[in-house]
Amino acid sequence: MARRKKEECKAPPAWLTSFGDLMSLLLTFFILLYSMSTISLEKFYQAMKGIIEAFGGHYVIYEERVINGKNIPVQMPNMYPKMRTRRALEEKLSEVRENLRRLGIKSQVVKYGSVIKLRINTDKLFPPGSDRLYPKAIPIIMDLCKKLKELDLPITIEGYTDSTPIRNSRFPSNWELSAARAVSVLRLFLQCGYDPKKLSAAGFGPYHPIAPNNTPEGRAKNRRIEIAIKLPL
Repeated sequence: MARRKKEECKAPPAWLTSFGDLMSLLLTFFILLYSMSTISLEKFYQAMKGIIEAFGGHYVIYEERVINGKNIPVQMPNMYPKMRTRRALEEKLSEVRENLRRLGIKSQVVKYGSVIKLRINTDKLFPPGSDRLYPKAIPIIMDLCKKLKELDLPITIEGYTDSTPIRNSRFPSNWELSAARAVSVLRLFLQCGYDPKKLSAAGFGPYHPIAPNNTPEGRAKNRRIEIAIKLPL
């Protein structure tokens, strides 16, 4: 019987094969990380520009350690228009609200997505049951129009009333009164020079209350004109 030859070296343990595979995978992973960590300045500029524009910025100056000791301003002439317009509109509405507050007229700004509304209480704008503005209210509406005209945005003027039935031969119901008040404000916008293609009026009567109609305070809140301004998409 032939004698079995002695093995020259022992076979490696089974776990060593798996360990070698693991080391190979880790090495590949770290090489991949290193390759991804190489910064493309062009892509970096574009990413930074997009972020700054999204937050309403005009330009950004990169730090010295980023691009070899040079401060390079990247101008952004086409800043995101919707955010710029929204900010300008909010500033103008804030000015209008402050003027109304000084005159003792209650107002509120509400936002519905791409539409911003200025709610104005009508008790100091119109006599009860009438669509004719008080003479002292006309300059208020004209000043509002001048501020909004600079932005040139589409506007819908909406009229609302409380639920108290109207007793007026001119208006069969509150619906007609609310529409007539909205049109009265629209006419002043036309006199002010606002683009008629961007103006519309609507009357909602008592059917869209923002407060209960069972108290004098609630009814006063519901008697209002809303200037609905449409922002660009």
